[in-house]
Amino acid sequence: MEANTLLLGVVVATALTFDFTNGFHDTANAMATSIATRALPPRVAVALSAVLNFVGAFLSLEVAATIAKGIVDSGAITLTVVFAGLVGGLAWNLLTWYFGIPSSSSHALIGGVVGATLIAAGASAVKGAGIVSKILVPAILAPVFAIVVATIGTYLVYRITANVPDRVRTRGFRLGQIGSASLVSLAHGTNDAQKTMGVITLALIANHSITQNDGTPFWVIVACALAIALGTYIGGWRVIRTLGKGLTEIESPQGFAAEASSAAIIFAATHFGFPLSTTHVCSGSIMGAGVGKRLAEVRWGLAGRMVTAWLCTLPAAALVGAGAWKGADLIGGTGGVTAVFVVALIFAVGLYLAARRQPVNHANVNSEWTGKLPPTKEPVA
Repeated sequence: MEANTLLLGVVVATALTFDFTNGFHDTANAMATSIATRALPPRVAVALSAVLNFVGAFLSLEVAATIAKGIVDSGAITLTVVFAGLVGGLAWNLLTWYFGIPSSSSHALIGGVVGATLIAAGASAVKGAGIVSKILVPAILAPVFAIVVATIGTYLVYRITANVPDRVRTRGFRLGQIGSASLVSLAHGTNDAQKTMGVITLALIANHSITQNDGTPFWVIVACALAIALGTYIGGWRVIRTLGKGLTEIESPQGFAAEASSAAIIFAATHFGFPLSTTHVCSGSIMGAGVGKRLAEVRWGLAGRMVTAWLCTLPAAALVGAGAWKGADLIGGTGGVTAVFVVALIFAVGLYLAARRQPVNHANVNSEWTGKLPPTKEPVA
């Protein structure tokens, strides 16, 4: 019993660590365009996003139910499987964060859990139909819908305001972006925090702490909300720079259209219990905002590299998840999980130290989008 309690504690801690990385990895989804258009200062943007991520985590539990019961057979899952799945998702999150690639934390987590389940319990423990209908189909359709909606929205915004002076239009849409970006942050908390809630719930079921018919405990909701909010406040400046400036030059009307499109799609997906990739949606919306403005340039080469990373996310995280389970199983018991945890920790610390050698300066991020020189001695992310 003590071993199980210790193992459960390690799994919960790992899950909350993943939730934290989800926050700083996906901060760009909500706030990159608002920072790029100077609608919000960088630090104010991430602080607002953190608060709304926290609030959003309490609005729904449909996605948590899908993760806990819709993709794998919870009766065949052990704590080691859940832990290995989390390691798979966490490793991919950190790797893509280091390279500034806006990949899907959601698919990394799901891929890790599925990979660990496959090697531990076999294909029969994986709910293929649920993965196709709840994960793969939305993964394909969501960015397409986001591009279409944002393209139409951007075209209409510029068409309707064609006779409005540029200065007035820019000021008005910057104010509007505060509201639209806030909606994206709220939607992000509603959808993404629930994924970690679902995984912790899965661990509690595997440990027989709760039954399959029980809902997500309140303490799990609070812990996940705090973890993703804290991660959001830290800010994923590497990914923010890619989304805010890399895909296309963003003006305030485009930013407003992109954010409004993203929020609508994410809220709709959350209502139906789809663990959607907010990264895919927001990236698609930014592409659509570029397409919708006449003469705007979309950097399709960068977009193609992002899509390649998206396609690799599920299988790559699944391979790491499977490898983590196999390593823990070969050693056996709590010692196996501890050994894998130490390896994962060394990997994470190594990436962090490497990132510190090539930091992203908050002021530099802002200056890239404003053309102003940054002040010296600004703290780094």
